Amino acid sequence: MSVSIIGTAHSKMGKLVDETLYSLLVNAGREAMKDAKVTGKDIDAVYVSNYGGPSFNKQSHLAPYALEIDPDLRFTPCTRVENACAGGSNAVKEAIYAIESGRAETVLVVGVEKMTTLKTAGVTETLALASYYPEEGAKGYTFPGLYAEYAKGYMRRYGYTTEELYDTLAHITVKAHKNAMSNPLAQMHVEFEHEFAKTISDKNPLIADPLKLSDCSLVSDGAAALVLTKTDIAKAKKDKVVEISSIAHVTDYLSIVEGKRANYELTGAKLAVKKALEDAKVTINDINVAEVHDCFTITELLIYEALGLTEPGRGREAILNGTVHVGGKLPINASGGLKAKGHPIGATGVSMFVLIAKQLLGEAIGLQIQNAEKGLVLNIGGSGGTNISSVLTRIK
Repeated sequence: MSVSIIGTAHSKMGKLVDETLYSLLVNAGREAMKDAKVTGKDIDAVYVSNYGGPSFNKQSHLAPYALEIDPDLRFTPCTRVENACAGGSNAVKEAIYAIESGRAETVLVVGVEKMTTLKTAGVTETLALASYYPEEGAKGYTFPGLYAEYAKGYMRRYGYTTEELYDTLAHITVKAHKNAMSNPLAQMHVEFEHEFAKTISDKNPLIADPLKLSDCSLVSDGAAALVLTKTDIAKAKKDKVVEISSIAHVTDYLSIVEGKRANYELTGAKLAVKKALEDAKVTINDINVAEVHDCFTITELLIYEALGLTEPGRGREAILNGTVHVGGKLPINASGGLKAKGHPIGATGVSMFVLIAKQLLGEAIGLQIQNAEKGLVLNIGGSGGTNISSVLTRIK
């Protein structure tokens, strides 16, 4: 591929009471363009990733508001991209396609979400719209409930007891929150004790058997942005350059409960990773750092296996032997991940690209992985229907 990142931006994540959907969008876009040293006159297209604007903020048709980033953007084509939690990576993919097709030279991508306008019930209902609603959301399935299906399927498939699963998932929770403590933009700067995370209690209730509160990602506001351009332009403009070596988009069936896809593995994610690695002409052993879609701790466990870090059913080995810790063979979610950094739906995929790019540039937001030259992103939408993976490489 011949597309590189020349500008990045990343907001604080959390309940941002002084920010609106609009201010988050504008500020992230402006910051990324400033970092790239471009103006609206240099931008050929804008892609805005946003999931729940109509529900969270009473705002559909959000893309034209991107013109407020810079008056010189007026009349530039702006497009909103929605693909549940993978919308951000989908927007990056569309930007790459536009550049590779020759229709654009420099593109701005912004991911944004303002979720905390609704109370818990409203957020739950809005997120349920990313399921196969007639058979899932409408019948009471929440997203914790849908991913609990994976946890139950995994236990049945590989013979794990509930206690063994609780213990494994607690290790993932502890890692996420420990990493987030070093990330100044993370939503939750609270460390978890392993015993607390593995135990059901008043402060850590069961949300959807066998997933507890400590297994679930956060309701978040936030934004992230990228400026992408042709690699030869990037090399001429910047002293340090990260190229997007590959991006693979794999779609699986929308529903998890209908039984058309496995409930013990992330089949689509596994294929997306395989394609991204093959297209970049690398293996997982060449990857130095990864940001992956830990919307629930069970998801991260399944991702260890989708990445090929362990054999199927043995994902817990990667967390127990230190493979996925900072300092291990492949640090996963040094930022704290969705679990502790935050998960503003439309911004999440763009956030992952920003975080990996900054790692490879040696400018990490939070914990820096030393000598990282190649990174991987894995972004998942819905309960595994949309899967987008990308390999990024430091080339200068």
